This record gives sequence, structure tokens and C-alpha cells, in this order.
Amino acid sequence: MGAFLSRSFDPATDIPDLKGKVAIVTGGNAGVGFAVVQHLARHGAKVYMAARSEPKAQAAIARLHEQGLGPGNGEVVWLNLDLADPRTTIKAAKGFMEKEERLDILIVNNAALLLVPYKKTHDGIQDVVMVNYVGTYVFTRTLLPILKRTAQKPGSDVRIVAVNAEGNKLCPHDVKFSSLEDLNRDFTDTSFPQFMRYTFSKLMQLKFIKELQRRLEQDGVPILCMATCPGAVNTEGVQTYARSVGPILSPLYAFIANLAFASPMKGAYSTVFAAASPIPRELTEEYKGAFLKNPAKKTSVSPLAEDPEKLKELWKTTERILSEAGVQLEGF
Repeated sequence: MGAFLSRSFDPATDIPDLKGKVAIVTGGNAGVGFAVVQHLARHGAKVYMAARSEPKAQAAIARLHEQGLGPGNGEVVWLNLDLADPRTTIKAAKGFMEKEERLDILIVNNAALLLVPYKKTHDGIQDVVMVNYVGTYVFTRTLLPILKRTAQKPGSDVRIVAVNAEGNKLCPHDVKFSSLEDLNRDFTDTSFPQFMRYTFSKLMQLKFIKELQRRLEQDGVPILCMATCPGAVNTEGVQTYARSVGPILSPLYAFIANLAFASPMKGAYSTVFAAASPIPRELTEEYKGAFLKNPAKKTSVSPLAEDPEKLKELWKTTERILSEAGVQLEGF
């Protein structure tokens, strides 16, 4: 039933009034993240645009107002967030909790690394894993106290949504999650190591969302956790990549993106559905821990994201790695 209802999902008409709700969207200054902020704010939410660069965030906020964010809409505020270092990530989350008394919607991983060189900038953890998985883990875990408090308020409906990718299914099935060395695998034994490292980070993020849902449910906390795939979206990042491949391929790549890829506003549909549509809450058993693809239809994931023991293993390994780096997080 939920999948049927979601096929015709239109944020303009199918998102309820969000006045009084507070949301955080990481990477909200561009691409799909920007569109998600726009959808939520136009329905009245107060949205924190979490991004590293204040000039880029403020320029994005100005663009939101230019494109139709006015009286009667919600408010958009910049939140200084750099997911590359768990300490700055914790600082950002704690700074938010000093300002707000509630958090209804947390949307993570719009800010993500894609095809990047193998590099370890902080704590001996490769960058793509740190930003795409560990940063998301730390930010979400640090915000859990305010998320849980909000979930206990009358009439609340708290959601945690991770922007993921179908590429999680392409990650090699021989990956392991028991040590720092496992998380730092470079995949040079594969044909496309940069892409495999990206899919590995997405797989771990998806595993975190599923294990988080299990733990919250076990503790009787009514928070819905979901992951989404925007699909092929013609974002600023896609256009930048098209321009980077040289004078011969660049026009071809740009033509394909302009012709076949969805606009960021439509690419945001699955994430906005997961964050604000009444359907997932009405059909909690169907949607809890679900992976949604545009237009908000449940779809399959890597078998590695469904193994309960592997989910627990990754959680414990991440906790141990962070603890050894001097980063302490609150437990359940």
C-alpha cells in the first residue's frame, strides 16, 4: 500500500504543515540537499543548513529567498559542520543542542565524498569513510539525546534519514568490519578502487541506519530511520565533473546529464518523502529501516546490510576506533 501511495508523491501537496518543527540537513547548500531544504522550509519548518563554508551557505540561503522563501514559510539557518573530523562534528551537534529544544527531522549525508584519492586526514581513517560514514555516525549519535526528547513530546514524529545510493549493492561481498584495517581497505585489487571505496562507505552508512533503527526500537523509542537513493540527479557536482573530463568528453557528459538526469528538486523527492510524508508513520512496520528510491519506492539493498551480526559488528568496531582516538559518545 505504501509503495502504491508513494508513486504519485508530490511535495507541494503531500507534505503537511511543518510549522513548529526543526530540521537539520547536512550539505544543504547545494544539489539535492539544497532542494530538500527548500521543500521543508516552504512548508514551514525551521531548517538548519549544515555546511562547512559560511559564505557558500549564506549564498544558498539568499538563493532560497530569491526562489520563493518568504513570509509564511519557514526559516533557514546556517550550522557550521565539517564531517571530516569527529571532534568538530561533535562540536557542531552540541552547538545546535544549545540553541534548540527539539529536533524533528535529521537528514544526513547530502554532504558526501565520491571519487576521491585514497587519503587519511584524521585519526588514521580514510577520508571517504570518515566523511560518508564515521561523520554521519558521530553527528547522529551526538544528536540522539535531543532526538529522543523530541520523540517523547505529544504529537511528535521524529525521523532520521540518510541519503544513500544503490551503489551499496555493488560493494564487494568479501568486505569485513572488525578492525580499522578493514575500514581502511583501499580496493586496489579491484578495477575501480575509488568507486569501490565510495560504495563501501555507503554500505557502512546503510548498515548504521539499520542497526540504529533496531536499537531505538529495542529501547521503545518511536523514531523512524530510513535511507534513500535520489537516483541520477543533475547537480552542480555532476556538472563540475562533466567539465573536468576534458574538451572531448565534457560536452557528451554534460549532454547526458542535461537530457537524462532528474533535476535536484525531483531528486529530493525520496528524501522529502522519508522525512515528512505521513505515509511512513502510518505504515511504520513497512518503512522502519527501509531503503527508498525515487519516487519514494522501497527497494532492495546489499545482503551485507541485512545481516544482524554484521550490523552489530560494524557498530562495535566504530565505537572502539573512536574510543581509541579519544572520541567518546553516549551509549544507549
